[in-house]
Amino acid sequence: MVGLIWFVQRVHYPLLGHVEVDQQISIGAEHQRRTGQVVGLPMAVEGVSTLVLLVDRPDQVTWWLPWIGAILLAVSLGSTIFLSVPLHQKMVSHPNAEIGRKLVATNWPRTISWSLRGVICIAMCAQVMQ
Repeated sequence: MVGLIWFVQRVHYPLLGHVEVDQQISIGAEHQRRTGQVVGLPMAVEGVSTLVLLVDRPDQVTWWLPWIGAILLAVSLGSTIFLSVPLHQKMVSHPNAEIGRKLVATNWPRTISWSLRGVICIAMCAQVMQ
């Protein structure tokens, strides 16, 4: 998810800012359809693996790392639900020229939390491999 979120932050969302207002409804709807196909399974894996680590943490992994990972996942999901989804819905219901800029600006919490979660995952893997 780390690579995907950086692609979205640096490439995809800025490009949505260049979509003409009269094209936002069709492009916004297609974005939602295609994005769901790409992120659905990885998000499910993230959720399940987070729960598994909270319930059955490997002995080598410091106890608080899975909890920090879970908090970061909650931030990512919260940002998606409360910031990104409403903007995407607005793009298809009330298009305007500011949507792309707002998507980039409000996506930073998600980008940062996924990135930090990646660091946590690397740390846990390093602990298990020692």
